[in-house]
Amino acid sequence: MLSASARLLRLLSLLAARPSWTCAELADRMAVTDRTVRRDVAKLRELGYTVDSDAGPWGGYRLRAGSRVPPLMLDDEEALAVAVGLRQAALSGALGGDQAALSALLKLRQVLPPRVAERLGEWDDALVRLPWPEEPRLRPGMLLELAAACRRGERARLSYRDGEGRSTVRDVDPYRLVHTGRRWYFVARDVARGWRTFRADRVERLVPTGHPVEITDPPDPALLVSRNTANGPYPLSATVRLPLPMDEALRVVPATVGTHRPDGPSATLVDIGGPHPDGLARYLLGLATPLRVLTPDSVRAALARRTRELLAAQTADGPPPG
Repeated sequence: MLSASARLLRLLSLLAARPSWTCAELADRMAVTDRTVRRDVAKLRELGYTVDSDAGPWGGYRLRAGSRVPPLMLDDEEALAVAVGLRQAALSGALGGDQAALSALLKLRQVLPPRVAERLGEWDDALVRLPWPEEPRLRPGMLLELAAACRRGERARLSYRDGEGRSTVRDVDPYRLVHTGRRWYFVARDVARGWRTFRADRVERLVPTGHPVEITDPPDPALLVSRNTANGPYPLSATVRLPLPMDEALRVVPATVGTHRPDGPSATLVDIGGPHPDGLARYLLGLATPLRVLTPDSVRAALARRTRELLAAQTADGPPPG
């Protein structure tokens, strides 16, 4: 027979495992009476857990979010996943600052079972993080503000600083946040200019206007960010054909570098932006995969010239340099 405290923990774990349980199901799983289940549910409510119930023979119990955060029940894998996530949040500054993530991580590590703490220590010992040059940092709390704006469904006034340091103020209808692996992008409908993507680290302020909006026929936010980051900042764009299906082409040219579309079942067309023809030619050679430049002629000529130079260097007489 489980003690009262162990039984409460067991009941909490069951309630968190699926959306709804009948009283009879819980009694059967815990090997207790229906009356004991009802009494234990009442105790959980006293501890701050919000447990909803439906009357009748087919009614049941549901655990939902409450007004405060009560203690959580996590198994080993869940605890390790939360700890790793908090560590990454603290390192990357995804929440705009590392203090909250570090504080939560320290609290969690103090109560981790030794077997889980040991696995987390192995992760820490093996992981080496190489920061990106000039890695963008978000203003504290900005990511949460943007996420809340996307949920509210109302127009907001955006203060934004572009890549050249110029500040603008515009009315936008927030829609989604997209993470590319290095940066966060805020996708919104600019009232004056249509759909736009904004780097989250360049958002200075976002103020709700109280004007409700309904977004119909929105774009694919990930595709919009992919297109803008791949081609938007560059004065030149090339279209190349890779003799690879879409999934393989995405491994060769990431979605943040090019915009992909299938060309039959075994080939993919990719639009890639660059500063000038020679720069694009160098990038394409570095892919080390067969490809064909469809447009423009300047990139095709630059790629052909560099290929001839490499071939000539390999066939020149004399020993290799060095």
